[in-house]
Amino acid sequence: MTFLAEVASRARAVAAHDALDVEPASLPAVLRRMPDDAVVALLEEASALIGCAERLKVAAAGVVAERSAAPHGGLAGTLGHRSPVTLVQEITGGSRGEASRTVRVGAALLEGPPSAPDPHPDAEPATPVFVWHAGLRDAMLGGAVTAAQHDAIRRGLGDPAECDGAAEVWAIAAQQLVGEAPGMPVEELGKRARAVRDALDPVGAGERFAQRYAGRAFRTWTDADGVHHARIDFDDETFAWVQSITDAALRPRRGGPRFMTDLERAQADELVRDPRTNEQLAYDLMMDVLRAGALASAEDVFGARQPGVRLVVVKDAVGPRDPFGRLLAVGNLEDGGEALPGAVLDRALCDTGSVTVTVDRGGNPLDVGREQRLFSGKQRMALAVRDGGCLWPGCDRPPSYCEAHHADHWEEDHGCTDIDRGVLLCRFHHLLLHNQGWKISRDGTGPFVLHPPGGSGETVALRSKSPVRWAWDPPPDRGGWRAA
Repeated sequence: MTFLAEVASRARAVAAHDALDVEPASLPAVLRRMPDDAVVALLEEASALIGCAERLKVAAAGVVAERSAAPHGGLAGTLGHRSPVTLVQEITGGSRGEASRTVRVGAALLEGPPSAPDPHPDAEPATPVFVWHAGLRDAMLGGAVTAAQHDAIRRGLGDPAECDGAAEVWAIAAQQLVGEAPGMPVEELGKRARAVRDALDPVGAGERFAQRYAGRAFRTWTDADGVHHARIDFDDETFAWVQSITDAALRPRRGGPRFMTDLERAQADELVRDPRTNEQLAYDLMMDVLRAGALASAEDVFGARQPGVRLVVVKDAVGPRDPFGRLLAVGNLEDGGEALPGAVLDRALCDTGSVTVTVDRGGNPLDVGREQRLFSGKQRMALAVRDGGCLWPGCDRPPSYCEAHHADHWEEDHGCTDIDRGVLLCRFHHLLLHNQGWKISRDGTGPFVLHPPGGSGETVALRSKSPVRWAWDPPPDRGGWRAA
């Protein structure tokens, strides 16, 4: 199907709704009278039509950038603009950030020879050159990913490492991420791309960590109205630690897992009823931490939920060192998945030790049968490694905000407390599942499948969000890809 044919097809789908044949000002009122399924269908059809327009806009912005390369000339200059970004921003009416992304993605589409032949009869034949992100470019132009998804994958993966075969491995990683993009938030897709990049390039991960560590800073100032301010530029490790402090204290307020003892439940309810905003609570918490210092116990400040940072690493990837003795490995934060280099992992192994979680090639660890109803601490740790957070599609809650759900209900299905029958769900989606009649099933060691209430509608295969998922689900047809 040609591009114009696709645009016409998408436009006809929207135009088929006769109720929309009204003045623009009447659209909200018309939509409010439509049934739920019609409104959802229109949203999907409108998004598909916008996707076509977005591809055209991005490609045109790329050509504008290409033709604006000449200093004080070029297309943007002749129209009175300092850069193609300001020209695109003026035309589209969006923010500078949106215009920058449009130009950036458009320029990436023009890198290397085109995948399809130039339809112009006088065009010179393209010289064969391997472009690792050609598949990503074709997915964008074909409508498989949006401009935002393309940008997240392209920027997250960065450029291939300087070693033989790296470009081919990056190309496989990009294709795999394209397959994971539908239904995944752009932020999560970018995080996944960065995790893959750091797994493939541990030396580069260390260099990026060192750059951010060198940029750490703390600054305070007082403005003209006498209001005192502070700014902190964190390094990766310290940010994870501070984040764990606020999460430990505010998790009940933010929809984290329910507490089990009466005292913990009462403390959680009291926090939820606290009239302070989350920002005010976080401020008071950090001031308490500064005041307490070494004089107060952790329980005095944080209560039952202690802060802490866990790193997840594939065991057989730990060991090789460079000529300077630095560990060539990458660990990923259990919450969030951001990568930390071997130097941080080395120190953590020395200071706090490690816990081994053994999994099969599908990521399924442990089996404690039906002796206990609740998942143990080690099992929950294993679930965190395997699932990477709430498995519900589109949810971004990390493992520390999740509860373990029995795919086979304990009472109804006589389910077992086995890792291969349990999944992580955040509190909201756990309650939604039980209250609205959703169900999660699994056939053997296949994917967990989400079933809508009453068995109506399409089922959804749930995907792991773990930053080390690549360890047991490598790209196809690429043996030893991590070492390439």
